[in-house]
This record gives sequence, structure tokens and C-alpha cells, in this order.
Amino acid sequence: MQHGLALSKEEDPERPLSEKGKAETRKVAAFLGSKGIKVSRLWHSKKLRAVQTARIIAGAVKCEDVTEREDLSPNDPVEKFGQEIIVAGSDVMIVGHLPFLQKLASLLLTGSSDKEVVSFRFSGVVCLEYEQIWKLAWFVLPDLC
Repeated sequence: MQHGLALSKEEDPERPLSEKGKAETRKVAAFLGSKGIKVSRLWHSKKLRAVQTARIIAGAVKCEDVTEREDLSPNDPVEKFGQEIIVAGSDVMIVGHLPFLQKLASLLLTGSSDKEVVSFRFSGVVCLEYEQIWKLAWFVLPDLC
């Protein structure tokens, strides 16, 4: 999941979610909750906009294992995550940033982090499934909820 729309650095250097970002994230969270989506683990970056997004989503997807991670910043390497998610043995949601999420989805789906195969949006959720190979299962945008 890409974090919700944040304020600009000029408005607030910490870049918290904007009111629109909070509203869109709540909308997506309510939609996921209404569909019975559950997540065993939720990993998020330490940036405030991702922390706030994760807090909103965690209740809706009934996730109690919420972890702030140092390795989910926008330009962090993605190569280890496919195997780490598989080893986790449960549903994992990552709340993060671009280009990290774009590169991770591309790597899992195509084997190359350089191909852009998913068009992420603020507060958008991309669901990938692993069954011998990674597949795109579904994609939810705030405008569709």
C-alpha cells in the first residue's frame, strides 16, 4: 500500500497526511474491512505519513502485528523482500513509498525491479499472491471504493 496523500515539505517538514490523505485512507480501510480482508503482519516505514496510514489500515484489516521497519524508505533495496514475505508464512501488508513499492512489485511480478508494471496511487492497495510464482490478485484505489 502506498501511504496517503501527505502535506508538502513547505507546509510541514514532517510530511504528515493531509486531510484528503486521511479521508482517502479511511475510505480504503472501510472498504477492505467490509470485504473481510485480514492481514497477519503489517510492516511500515518510519516516515510519519506511512505510520499514520498504517494506523488507519491496521484496525480495518484486524492486524495486531504492526512493525515499523528501517528498510522501507523510498530508495531502499527491494531484493530481499520476496523471500522474506514467503518465509513469514502469512499475509503481509507493506505500507510504504515510491519508488520502493513500484520496484518491489515489478521485481516480484517480472523478476526485474526496473519494469513498471503497477501504477501505484496514494492510499492504493495492490494485492500480490504467491503460489510458486507471484501474481497480481487485485488492486483497490480510493476512487473505486
